[in-house]
Amino acid sequence: MLIASHKVKGVDISMRKDITIEKMVYGGEKVNKSALARQYGCCWETIDRRLNPEKYKVEKKKRIYISKLDNYKHIVDEKLENDNIPATGIYFLLRNKYGYEGKYGIVRRYVSSVKGKIITNLTIRFETIKGYQSQVDWKEKLKLHDEKGNEYIVSIFLIVLGNSRYKYIELTFDQTQPTLFNCLINSFKYFGGTTEEILFDNMKTVVDRAKSDFTQVVINSKASQFAKDAGFKIVTCRAYRPMTKGKVETLAKIMNRLKAYDYEFKEVEELTTVVKKLNYDLNYVEKSQATNEKPITLFEKEKEYLIPVNIKLLENYKLPEKTYKVSNESMINYHGIKYSVPIQYVGKNITVLEEDNVIHLYCNKNFICSYKKNTNFKFNYKEEDYMDILEHSSFNGKTEEEIKEFIRKNLNSLDGIYIEKGETNDRRTK
Repeated sequence: MLIASHKVKGVDISMRKDITIEKMVYGGEKVNKSALARQYGCCWETIDRRLNPEKYKVEKKKRIYISKLDNYKHIVDEKLENDNIPATGIYFLLRNKYGYEGKYGIVRRYVSSVKGKIITNLTIRFETIKGYQSQVDWKEKLKLHDEKGNEYIVSIFLIVLGNSRYKYIELTFDQTQPTLFNCLINSFKYFGGTTEEILFDNMKTVVDRAKSDFTQVVINSKASQFAKDAGFKIVTCRAYRPMTKGKVETLAKIMNRLKAYDYEFKEVEELTTVVKKLNYDLNYVEKSQATNEKPITLFEKEKEYLIPVNIKLLENYKLPEKTYKVSNESMINYHGIKYSVPIQYVGKNITVLEEDNVIHLYCNKNFICSYKKNTNFKFNYKEEDYMDILEHSSFNGKTEEEIKEFIRKNLNSLDGIYIEKGETNDRRTK
């Protein structure tokens, strides 16, 4: 006897040793299912099931889950489409306004799934033609401390050319519109021009009203005029759109490396140098993960397609003079460091001009004094200012010599205080 394995209507059947169906299958005769059933000791339907498996396939019915959130999902989708709203905010909106009775966890899981899909779609890289588009972004409110523990809150401005991934980054202390214009002007100088379009998210310094399903985006009039004078078109995007993977990776690199300098720098200028060095490395040393090329390699070709910019015309948009209100302790706070002024200026606004690491203080265009920028001390006083402050506080009634003697004895114990001796001989003529 033989062990026969035959393909009957596309199905492999292994027979017992005492069974053979060569004649029935290959002799041109119809398969006798009843005969096979008797030989196997089973019913004919079992044989038929083996010979015709597709005939007996039964599709499993998918279980339909009904969620309390189903009737509200269109509201959630709309909120996530137009704004980056957290799950908690959506949950309270549904509960308080629309009568949702489900639990918060249902909303949270659905919001996470929708956001996950949106973010996945954003990482699909699109290639931009040379000189066509660049993208701007901020990384804000990073807290860093110098070696003496003084705290600084800094932001990072970033603009990336879409084709070459050539970048310009700058350390700032705010995200105001004049600062944005100043950073853009510096980037135009760095690139040697601008792209036809610059893509912004819905930052308030550019957009007065963001785009939704029912409204069109409204560009700030001053930002619109700046773009016109510079020669580029402002393009905006909704929440999550279209933050390319390369830009996100660059910001992550910048912030992670800056965090390493917490309590490691002596003054702010050192941080600025770190950012400039990082900018060089990102363009000339490291490869972009988006293109697997050094950005400078592709920039050599893209720079020919950039639009020339009239920098002199844009100088009118640069950062204006800043004013600082004098506190009750007769000091102003400039970039986290305090500087004294005569007590008659308490409550008034002081204008600060900075040049060559020196700051000059004015009140209504009248010159007060100058300081060398000193980030080694939290409090910087002119000696005469310090004496006046003491005299008009707890030292009222003391003589000038008594106050000077107090300063001399206690100066070494005053942590973080620097007192510049002598008259303010560094006063400048207007």
